[in-house]
Amino acid sequence: MNIRSLTRGDGGVIGAAVLLFIASFLSFRSYDCGQATVGCPKEPIGWKPELFPVLPSIFLAGIIAAALIVAARFQPEGRKLVGLSLDQWGTAFAVFAAWSSLWTIFGGPDVEQISPGVGQILALIANLVLAAVAVLTPRTPALKAPLMPAPQAAAPAPYGAQPPHAGYGYPGPAAGAPQPGAPSPYGAQATMPFGGPAAQPQQAQPAQAQPQQQAQPAAAQPAAGQPGAPAADFAPFWFAVPVNRPLFAEDGSSNQVGELAPGTWYLAVDQRGPAIVAQTQDGRRGLLQDTTGIQRG
Repeated sequence: MNIRSLTRGDGGVIGAAVLLFIASFLSFRSYDCGQATVGCPKEPIGWKPELFPVLPSIFLAGIIAAALIVAARFQPEGRKLVGLSLDQWGTAFAVFAAWSSLWTIFGGPDVEQISPGVGQILALIANLVLAAVAVLTPRTPALKAPLMPAPQAAAPAPYGAQPPHAGYGYPGPAAGAPQPGAPSPYGAQATMPFGGPAAQPQQAQPAQAQPQQQAQPAAAQPAAGQPGAPAADFAPFWFAVPVNRPLFAEDGSSNQVGELAPGTWYLAVDQRGPAIVAQTQDGRRGLLQDTTGIQRG
């Protein structure tokens, strides 16, 4: 579940649902008993059984609508329930709740001593906002914008320097590798410039070293034509995405197996034309088809 997939419209839906939940515990009707304090009925809330079907048609319908709309953001695209997606079901519930609230507040008991309570008025406002945001979000760019903007990618590090990120599995300095200026272990040969004293013993046996060096690449590297062999010019690297990017199945189908989020380093293990095969934190692999703007580690 990635909270960065929520939009501004989803934020408005969540706020309207919270207001609707609070309104359900406030007085749904108000009674004007005048000076009489004895025998004046108690103002009911939306959860009272005598107000049925106020609870399911106004309060629960609106809260369920908000839950369906938000849940749709965490589901793969194309998943439907009885022919409709979750956000479409949520929009239908939101419009129904607003319609019920509107008729309830104008079609209540025709008695002068009874008037709409605070809970009924707030429920109408919350359901109208919920329905308006649910209908306008797919059609309004301002509401479709991310609720939490993605962090800006850091400037690329100079050549040879380690990037400032230390996220999942980022490759740090190799274990046991000597750092520049550090003393060599006991018994290790000193690294000298070309032509220095340490390089002279290697010049005395050029004929023995060359056959071994030529035989190693042929045995270590797999043939380029074998299945599963990586591209000859490809080397695994770490990368980060600037915005949320879907991760599809390796077989090239449209099945989404995950999502890459900004601020996390992922490992590119292979290349398929313009796309790359990425590995997530939990070990899953998938095809990243949109590689524009990625930051290499």
